[in-house]
Amino acid sequence: MVRKRLLDRDEAEQIAIRALAFLVQDPDRLTRFLDLTGLRPQTLRTAAREPQFLTRVLDHVAEQDELLINVAADQELAPERIAAAQALLARGHAPTLG
Repeated sequence: MVRKRLLDRDEAEQIAIRALAFLVQDPDRLTRFLDLTGLRPQTLRTAAREPQFLTRVLDHVAEQDELLINVAADQELAPERIAAAQALLARGHAPTLG
């Protein structure tokens, strides 16, 4: 039985950063990301400082099967690993109750 290595927050953030780098490499992919997130090139740097930004990057990637597959191939990861990173980062920014 093969055990999957658990994903930690640092690795999840690195996956998101590499996904952003993948988006930035192609002007059409970057423009689509900016358009769908409501960001602009001049606000991207500021937005990147926000805690939920990396989650937004992976949300964007996960919403499009072809993009997810391409990002996964670029990082030599299974798409499920990117989904796990997305979930881990999203949990880290969910409001707490109580």
